[in-house]
Order: sequence, then structure tokens, then C-alpha cells
Amino acid sequence: MIDTSSAETGTQLPLYKEVKRLLTMSLAEGEWQPGVALPSETRLGERFRVSIGTVRKAIDELVAERILVRHQGRGTYVASHNARRTLFHFFHIVPASGGKEPPQTELLSFERAKAGANDAARLNIAPGAPVFRIRNLLRLADRPVVLDEITLPVERFRGLSEKMFRERDSTIYQLYQERYSINVVRSAERLSATLADRPSAKLLQVAAGTPLLRINRTALTYHNVPVELRTSLVNTADHEYFSDLGKN
Repeated sequence: MIDTSSAETGTQLPLYKEVKRLLTMSLAEGEWQPGVALPSETRLGERFRVSIGTVRKAIDELVAERILVRHQGRGTYVASHNARRTLFHFFHIVPASGGKEPPQTELLSFERAKAGANDAARLNIAPGAPVFRIRNLLRLADRPVVLDEITLPVERFRGLSEKMFRERDSTIYQLYQERYSINVVRSAERLSATLADRPSAKLLQVAAGTPLLRINRTALTYHNVPVELRTSLVNTADHEYFSDLGKN
């Protein structure tokens, strides 16, 4: 029997919410890998001793959250990262006059450092814990538009090297998925305005003091576990931030 009581509130949760939690737990434990089909709704209903309708409602929410993907006539699959998924679900910078295009990425630096208090709190690691700091310059139509600083906890990405990062033939999130079984399923972003300092201005080919968009992103895997921090400085002279929430 599935326990649907909430330890936090003492109230009863809808049954499908508990099925969703159990499915997510199995995904986090690697029972079903990205790109792999889930068992049929009938088999999952038998496993959890619930109706097919309850299973379907749980799966509906995971599909809406883009953790699972339905393929008509083929079944439900664990979402996997590829260039298209990264471009349309996680990259939100577009030309003001047109549609999305994949950026060309240049690795500027790759180094180890110690987590400051803010990074430690956001990544749920101890202050001073080792982290990787990676800087990338992203070009659109051969023009530098985005300057990224990525922070990763070494504990989760042991063995990661500059060579692996520089010579990868996939997106960054594909690298996380394929080498570390870390599947980024969502991101939380905060946007603010800032002014370009001299080093950033030089890289983005703008004057120092030019207004820039700053995006602070936390990438999360299953159960809202943070796995990556990213600060992006964006030249919005000819580009803008665009997010079409809820679009399949």
C-alpha cells in the first residue's frame, strides 16, 4: 500500500502525487536512463497497485515538467539532452529580429577554486568546498553576445578536465548526462541589469559601462537538487531574452 500522508503537513496527498514521487525516485536512482522507455501504464499500475488513471495523471505531470516525453504510438520515454532540447528549453537568447540559432562556444578558462558562501548555499555544499569554474564566450552570427561563468561542484563531477570540456562534441548538458549520469531537468533563473566592466566589455566588444543583461541560473536535476550555477552577461543591443513557458 502506498503511503500518501505528508510528513510536513500531516495531510493526505493525492495518490497520483505519491506515484509521481516514486517514479521520480526511480529516475534519480537510474532505474530508467535518459532515452529509455518506461514500462507501460498497465505494468506501472500493477507495480504501484493503483489504477491506470492514477499512473497516467502522475506521468502527465512529469511530461508537463519535461522530465518525460510521450511519443505517439511508441510510449513514454525519459527525456534526454541533445542540441535541440538544450537550444529550445534552456537557451533563451534570440536575435531581436528572428528565431533561435545555436551559439558557437569558445572556452576561455577552466580552473579549480573554492566555493564562496553564496555559491555554497546555492549548490548545497560546504563553504570552501572545491568547485570548477569555467568561462565560455558564446557567439551568435559570429558576434560575441553572451559571456558565461559556470560553477560546478567537484564532488559531483570528479575527473572533469579542461580537455574533456574543450573537446566535447555535444552540449554541456549532454556531457553531464553521458559521463556523470546527471540529467538536468529544469533551471531557475533570476534576471537583472548590470554594466560591463572592462574585461567583460573587451570580450563582448562593447564599451565599458555598456548596459548588459545578467542571468543567474541554477540548473537542477531530480528532486530539485542543484548541480550547476551559471552567470551569463548578455549584450542585448541586437538580442533579447525569450522564454515561451509551457510550449511543448
